[in-house]
Amino acid sequence: MKYLSIISIVCVSTILAGTSCKKQVTDSAITDGASNDSRNIRKVQFVLYTDKDLSGDNHTIIFKLSIQKPPNQVLWDSTLAPMRIKDIPDLAHKLIVKKAVPGNDPSLLKVGFSYSIQDVGNSWYFNAFNAGDMFKVVNFNFQ
Repeated sequence: MKYLSIISIVCVSTILAGTSCKKQVTDSAITDGASNDSRNIRKVQFVLYTDKDLSGDNHTIIFKLSIQKPPNQVLWDSTLAPMRIKDIPDLAHKLIVKKAVPGNDPSLLKVGFSYSIQDVGNSWYFNAFNAGDMFKVVNFNFQ
């Protein structure tokens, strides 16, 4: 009887150890060929701030962050909430947005900001995200 109990405990322990050590893989990781190694994911960090005193400017401004494949194929974009120009944060309070490149596209990309100032016009600030680079910081010091 003692022998049977020991065999039962060993069998149950082996089964529990075997099932608890298995790595879980999601369906999307299998179909996308995605890796769990975050170092292999291309990322962009958007940084928005100003070092000018814009406290007197009450115009409304709308910023749009964008990752594009040249010439103009948009892979991702996001619009920030409208704000007053005087409310653009200074360097100590900069706005930071981090985004993984959709599809981990390895090609040359265009990343940056476009913006629209109410009753004034539109403009933009873009940088190249070179093929092969894994991380890009887009520092936009609004003037």
